[in-house]
Amino acid sequence: MEATLKLIASYSALILEMTVVIIVVYGALEALVRVLHHLATKRPQDWSRRAVWLRFATWILLALEFALGADIIRTAVAPTWDDIGKLAAIAAIRTGLSFFLERDIESIGETRSADEG
Repeated sequence: MEATLKLIASYSALILEMTVVIIVVYGALEALVRVLHHLATKRPQDWSRRAVWLRFATWILLALEFALGADIIRTAVAPTWDDIGKLAAIAAIRTGLSFFLERDIESIGETRSADEG
């Protein structure tokens, strides 16, 4: 029974990790298209760079959440203390990245709202 649960958890984590790759690749391609579009239309650099970064950062933030979920699933079935320690370190780093990235996204969003309003 435990072997079956480990197998299910492993495949579930793998699916989440593939989702992370898809999200990051999609976000990077979208950012590349936006940069090329802004270069082709000769829009102001500061606004376009900030808008592209904001959108790409949102995709990265979503990918970080899926990656953390995959790590939790991998560690959930019969973890060792070493596994728990690694998960704690990974979770702390990813949570910190998510926190600061989300804060930057919100501050830029507020700045854009103030500029438009």
